[in-house]
Amino acid sequence: MGDTVKLDELLTPRLPTRDVKVPGVGTVKVRGLSRAEMLEVNQQVRGADELVMERKLLARAMVEPKMTEAEVGKWQQVAAAGEMQPIVEAVIDLSGLNADEAKRAYKEMASDQDAEFRLPAR
Repeated sequence: MGDTVKLDELLTPRLPTRDVKVPGVGTVKVRGLSRAEMLEVNQQVRGADELVMERKLLARAMVEPKMTEAEVGKWQQVAAAGEMQPIVEAVIDLSGLNADEAKRAYKEMASDQDAEFRLPAR
């Protein structure tokens, strides 16, 4: 028989982090989202556009600097078009999700309010 996990081990936070370079600005640190956070984002963004989805995702994932949704929104207004994409992709990867599937799911949720955020694990 294999090792059986203990309850305290199962309930210990273990979300990975990563430093992501923002060209011309510096480095930010992000973390993966928990399943509960990803499902919470799903519930909050039904029918919302990609800007709202990105704000909610990054507001939860930013470790350094820590940012609110409003601050992420301000960043979206001043960032170069592709500046935030590597950060979003890092969060998706750290969360254990497939980037292409996540993009498809976000687009589907934006266009179909009945869509659910169901992504296969990698």
